[in-house]
Amino acid sequence: MAKGLTEPTEGVPETTDPAELEKRAGASTRRSMNISGGTTVAVAIVFLLMAMSVQPASISEDSSAAFSGDWWDTPLQDRHTMKLPMDTMRAQLPENGTFEALPYEEHFVEVTLPASEDDAGFPGPDLMHVALWLPDVPEGTTVPVIMTIHPYYDFGGEGVVGDDSSPNTVPDGGVGQWVYDTFVPHGYALAQASTFGTGQSTHCQDVKGLGEQIGIQAVVDWLGEQEWSNGNVGLMGKSYAGTTNWEAAQNPSPYLKTIVPISGSIGVQEMFYRNGSSESRAMLYDALYEGATTDATDDDLRMCTDDAIGPLNPLTTWAGAEFGGAQWNDYWDERRHLPDVLENYRGSVYLVWGLQDWNVDPYHAFPTYQLMRDAGINARAIAGQWAHNYPDQPDRHSELTTGYGAEAYPNMSRMDWAVELFGWFQYYLKDIGEEPEPMVQIQTHDGAWHVESTWPPEDMTWWPVSLDSTEGDGGTVNANNQQTFTLPALENDTHISGMPTLHLSVNTLACQGGQVFATMYADGLRVGHATMDVRYRAGGYEAQTALPFSAYTMLMEFNPMDVDLDAGAVIEVVLTETGEDYLPSPCAAVGLNVNLDDSSVLSLPLIDRPVDDDRWFLAPPWWEQQPIPS
Repeated sequence: MAKGLTEPTEGVPETTDPAELEKRAGASTRRSMNISGGTTVAVAIVFLLMAMSVQPASISEDSSAAFSGDWWDTPLQDRHTMKLPMDTMRAQLPENGTFEALPYEEHFVEVTLPASEDDAGFPGPDLMHVALWLPDVPEGTTVPVIMTIHPYYDFGGEGVVGDDSSPNTVPDGGVGQWVYDTFVPHGYALAQASTFGTGQSTHCQDVKGLGEQIGIQAVVDWLGEQEWSNGNVGLMGKSYAGTTNWEAAQNPSPYLKTIVPISGSIGVQEMFYRNGSSESRAMLYDALYEGATTDATDDDLRMCTDDAIGPLNPLTTWAGAEFGGAQWNDYWDERRHLPDVLENYRGSVYLVWGLQDWNVDPYHAFPTYQLMRDAGINARAIAGQWAHNYPDQPDRHSELTTGYGAEAYPNMSRMDWAVELFGWFQYYLKDIGEEPEPMVQIQTHDGAWHVESTWPPEDMTWWPVSLDSTEGDGGTVNANNQQTFTLPALENDTHISGMPTLHLSVNTLACQGGQVFATMYADGLRVGHATMDVRYRAGGYEAQTALPFSAYTMLMEFNPMDVDLDAGAVIEVVLTETGEDYLPSPCAAVGLNVNLDDSSVLSLPLIDRPVDDDRWFLAPPWWEQQPIPS
């Protein structure tokens, strides 16, 4: 079914109404989870919120007034009462800083690379170009650094794409300008750097490879060692600028204290292949980056070995994975960031992800969050129903369509995000306050927010549904055929929170493979998807041979979802050969035969969140200070 063509029916709850969400946000005590120390006002909150049945919008300022700590430690459940400036499209702090930003400085950091990363063509010094803005603090005062780094500065330049963006000596429109306006006045430095082979940085462009990783890590070292630095460096960025955060943490500098990856991939293969299903852009990934972000100068004509190997890997992985096509060199392993982070990094991580992100899917965040917790890394995550964006962009959030996040608007826009990050940076970069507690702030498909210590939540239970109890006969799924199964109407209100699994029994036909793309609907509203190539039937990134006319079980896993459904809702799953931006498999014309019987099981992760549960909380009502963008 095409994106945006389905419409919600009467069975889909329309719960973006602030009064309804306030009802969900709780009428009980704030439990000892103590997100920021709010337990001291628990009793008062009980009686205050019980009165909401008469005047639901009157949570009032009394709860926040009872909090006596620093404003950046305001408990999460009380932030909606803060007097925040919310008349812009980016989150702001309740108090302005007092330091002016000094004029920018430019620096070139020389990097020593191993022989394996030597380039050819026009060799010279391997230099990383850094622009730096320092706050005008008293002489002798040292400050921490917030850095963003990516290949997009001076995008195109004299090259074939044209002069489309600013150099890194101008605060960029994503992280740079926001940090410049919001954090530099509070005594933080801002650094913007270009990855190797882009902007004014030299060496070859080694897209997310070892050379790029070493260059990023060298800049972090340099920033931590400067006389004006307090030795604490944090990285933040979105998309590629979020991936560079993971690269910095693979073999981390001792000065790297925290990273804030916003929709940044945990690995290149992980970005373009979901259980072996290939996204179309994977085939041109390296070539596009090398062509679009270089300026075609002599220096940019330097070449790394991976520049030749890289473009071949997507095709061999897609077409010949079962014959070793994904393993014939270490290209993917070198660009698999997360395992190194889990082994080597002991700083902190603040994950930011949109549950409707189709650029870097949210499975890069979950179960990554829990893996980091298990590895001893203090982590926090915020995941709303936005797409490939920041949490505080109501004008961008308003562009979402039905079934792709629109049901959560305007409550998805978190204009307290600056407060959230300020407390995070205060501790990890300035050693001020107590260490932030790990948590996941996550949003239901219809706009309500809840906070969990783990995700999936600790009290999650599985509901297995054998497909012989559903409506659907099974049959061939290929380029011309789809299959559908439908669950009986839900007997109770049902909250799906986690990554549903579909263990699907299939038979290959006259081909050595096949693929299934599963789209889940609730009363006609799209709520999630899963995809898998049968050669990757066990999940992950290791292919197995698939023989013609053979039986297999595909251990499919849906992308993370948080969906709250009313009793009576009907869940339907449509099975197609491919979907959205994924390529057809090499066996698309032939396909697979799927068995919708007791050999196939859909399992839904469920939690129970009654309206008076203390884990619900409200987003600050920014729409009261500015019109909702149309």
